[in-house]
Amino acid sequence: MVLGYMPMPANFRYREVALRGRPQHKGWDAFSIKHPPMPASRWAKIFSPFDALKGFSEAVSSKEVQYVSRVELDADAETDLSRKLEILRNLTWNGP
Repeated sequence: MVLGYMPMPANFRYREVALRGRPQHKGWDAFSIKHPPMPASRWAKIFSPFDALKGFSEAVSSKEVQYVSRVELDADAETDLSRKLEILRNLTWNGP
């Protein structure tokens, strides 16, 4: 017997219940009369305020990256930047 995606262990605590499967109710038996199915609108209303991962949406929004348009350098600015990068490279331990 498979339990989800993995085989059911031999000593599984609820083995008998899992092997029995889901209960089948025929028409309007005693259980169905006592526990009628809940309308989807009511079910949605009950569980809509439930936040399983409290604070998740705030954490995700705090990590959003603000992208800036790429800056195109003119020839003089590019030369100046290359000179500064060369100075920094010479100051590193694996420089020239």
